[in-house]
Amino acid sequence: MSDPIDPSTHYVLVIDDDGLIRMDAMDIVGDAGFRTLEASDGDKAIALLAREHALIVLVFTDVQMPGSHDGFAVAGETARRWPQIAIVVASGQAHPGPGDLPEVARFIGKPFTAEVVHDHLKEILPDGLKPAPLRDMA
Repeated sequence: MSDPIDPSTHYVLVIDDDGLIRMDAMDIVGDAGFRTLEASDGDKAIALLAREHALIVLVFTDVQMPGSHDGFAVAGETARRWPQIAIVVASGQAHPGPGDLPEVARFIGKPFTAEVVHDHLKEILPDGLKPAPLRDMA
């Protein structure tokens, strides 16, 4: 994201080390009416969350990434430090085992579709955090 951060807007932080998948996910949540922030690994995501957590309503993360924080670790730390942030974890290879995900997190498989992502966003976000495009989706 190159635009300045707007403090009056809700953001989704998209984390994936694959740039094409990250851009696709950013487009999907953007179509739902959110502004996006991005990180290419879990370590960068945690640093970004530490600075901008007040603006972020959802973390959308891949599981397998370089660095010391994989997606499960990002989900766990997000739930502990910023419990107001919703969490969606996606992977095409790793599946969560017992205790891998915080209770508040949702898991979706890759490849995902816009419809699947939008359905999860509608389910996990409170109405006050849903932008009009997401509320209006059938």
